[in-house]
Amino acid sequence: MQDGLARLIDLATAPPLAPACDHFYFLRHGQTAGNAQRIFQAVDAPLSELGLAQAARAAERLAGEPIRSVVCSDARRAFDTAHAVAAGLGMAPLHFEGLRERNFGALIGTSSAELDWACEPEGGETLPQFVARKRAALEAALAHPAPVLIVAHGGSLFVLAAALGVPLDLGVLGNAQPLRFERSGPTWAVKPLLHHSGGGAAVA
Repeated sequence: MQDGLARLIDLATAPPLAPACDHFYFLRHGQTAGNAQRIFQAVDAPLSELGLAQAARAAERLAGEPIRSVVCSDARRAFDTAHAVAAGLGMAPLHFEGLRERNFGALIGTSSAELDWACEPEGGETLPQFVARKRAALEAALAHPAPVLIVAHGGSLFVLAAALGVPLDLGVLGNAQPLRFERSGPTWAVKPLLHHSGGGAAVA
């Protein structure tokens, strides 16, 4: 996993993203059964009962933030998480296919415990294809009226952090963990807004 993740970071950092805003929010979707079992998931995987509770808790935490736009992946787990949060903000999320997790093709339904980001799954996306798609989608999402909340996936967070030059602590990778990205001059940093248990695998 580490070699593949290093490759992902290399691909995502050139060139760095340069959003016009000075802060925005990111939320990985709530937990699914696939997260708990550590398997690669299809786009229609629903939230588990824990995932629904995590989304509701994240919605409560983010309701007090000055969010003006909610942009999400159209994969069911991210879509449903985003709608829970957006309802608390009194707005409707915008959903885009480009923000989906990487398509792992023939690996869907198999174990993700030994994930190698550099793999080339049959019928799926290569790592360069995924990173290019994700960078374009994240850049488009951050062009919406700020502050923006992006609701997506673990892979999105890896690409986003790398593209902004932000080192990721494993503590921010949990399901439905609200994050605030802030810029001071040219330097970005990330701050968790809520700590909870029940993280799941940091992918998909």
